[in-house]
This record gives sequence, C-alpha cells and structure tokens, in this order.
Amino acid sequence: MASPRPKLRIPPLNQGDQLSHSEFERRRGLHPEIKKAELINGLVFLEMTVGPAHADVHKMVMTLLGVYEARHPETQALDNATVVLGDDEVQPDALLRRREGGRAVLGDQNIQGPPELVIEVAASSSAYDANLKRLLYERAGVQEYAVLQIFEQQVDWWVARGDRFQRVLPDSAGVFSSTLFDGLRLNATAIWAGEMAAVLAALD
Repeated sequence: MASPRPKLRIPPLNQGDQLSHSEFERRRGLHPEIKKAELINGLVFLEMTVGPAHADVHKMVMTLLGVYEARHPETQALDNATVVLGDDEVQPDALLRRREGGRAVLGDQNIQGPPELVIEVAASSSAYDANLKRLLYERAGVQEYAVLQIFEQQVDWWVARGDRFQRVLPDSAGVFSSTLFDGLRLNATAIWAGEMAAVLAALD
C-alpha cells in the first residue's frame, strides 16, 4: 500500500496563481528565494531570471535616474522597489518620485501609492509591461510611464492627461523629455547603441 504524500508545509507561489492581496503577501513572505513577484488584477506574475540585455538596459536607466537624483535631491530614484497600488503589488524596474508632495509614500517595506515616473524594461511590445501594467499604472494615477522594449529597440512613453495615458514622441534625435521633472531626458538612440556617456549627456 502506497504511503500518502507529505503535505506541503509552505504554500507555493506560482506564475498565474489567482490570489487575494493579503494571501499574496503572506505567500510572498514565505518565499525569499523569489526575487520578483507581482500581483495584478488578482493574478501572480513572477520573474525568475534576467538576461544580459535586460540587465544592461536596466543599468543605464538606473544610472541616468541616479545622476538626476544627485543633481535634484528633492527626487528619489529607486530600483525594483515594491509598490502597492490598492489591491495590486508591483516591482517596477525603475521609478522616480518626489520626496515631498507626491502621492507615493515611502514605508519600511514598500511604497504606498503611485510614483510620479515609472520605467520598465521589457522583452518586447507583447510583454505585460506594455499592456496589463500600463493599464494598471494608468488607473492608479502614475503620471509618466515608459517601457523600453529590447527586441524592437523601441521606447514607448506615456503621460497622464486627466485619467488617461497619452503617448508622447521623442525629438528628432530620439530623446524623450519628462513633463514632470525638469531636465530629465532619455536618449533612446544612445540606450540602444549602448553609449552610456551619451545617455548621461542628455541631462546636460
């Protein structure tokens, strides 16, 4: 007679699980080996590995935001911080928030409320960053949202107009300018060329 299988002592957290926010947070806390887990519309999304192309673009974006923060100490750039938006919970690749006067409140474990600017690095335009997360950020009140799509080598940048996102275009040199943060510019051409010096020069 076969012996019964042992009961799992720690509940799993899997891609596609449908959970309440409280149960998601409980299971997330039991799985420290999972570095990035998000809950959007009650569904769990996991990112287990990050490829070199993603990591390289992510590095350039964070360097750009870090230098901007150094020049504008009233702002704060954060990397993969947990952001709670109502019943949803996400970990944007990068964000920029105002230290005072913004809607994103910094806590010990997470950020409550929408940052002013969120930037995601995605594999392609079909990724959920460019679709499902865009709708979430729009609904939650994020003011500016950019997705850098590695496969297409394309940047999509949206600005909130009322309660809806409106796409904005770069200048003739491929440079996007923030409407919220004075002097913050992202040189998409330099990003895809891997030219870090030119990325930072866009701030000058």
